[in-house]
Amino acid sequence: MRIEQLHTMTSARLAMIDAGATPRAAAFSLSKPGIGLVVVCHENEQAAGVLSKSDLIRHLADPGSAEATVAALMSRPFVFCSPHDNLHSVWQMMNARGLQNVPVLSAAAKPVGILDIRDAMKALYEEEELQEQLLTNYISGIGYQ
Repeated sequence: MRIEQLHTMTSARLAMIDAGATPRAAAFSLSKPGIGLVVVCHENEQAAGVLSKSDLIRHLADPGSAEATVAALMSRPFVFCSPHDNLHSVWQMMNARGLQNVPVLSAAAKPVGILDIRDAMKALYEEEELQEQLLTNYISGIGYQ
C-alpha cells in the first residue's frame, strides 16, 4: 500500500504555517483536534521544517526566551515521506524513530499531508484483515471474492 492511498486522512491533518509567523499562531494551529505537527513553509510553500507541540512547549518553558518566529523554533532537518512511499516502510521508520507524525511532501517539496502513526496502523491492520479473509476463503474452497 502506498501513502497516496491515505490521501483523505493525510490531507485532513495538514497544517502549514509561514516561517515568519509567531509562536502564538503556531499554538493556534496545533490546538485544533487531530493536528500534532505543523509544516513550516517558505513563501513559495516549500517545506522548511516542522514544528511539534513539544517544540512549542520547550520554547514556552524557557524563561529567558524572547518572542521568536516559528523559523527559530522549528525542527530541521526533518523526516518526511512522499505519496509514492510504501506505507509499511514509512511506519517502520516512524516506529524506529519514535515519531507520531510525518509530513508527506510532493516531489517539489510542497506539503500534501501529514501521516499520523495511528492512521498508518489502522490502514495496515485493515490490509492484513483483508488478506486473512482472502486466504480463509481460498482455503475453504470459496475462492477469491
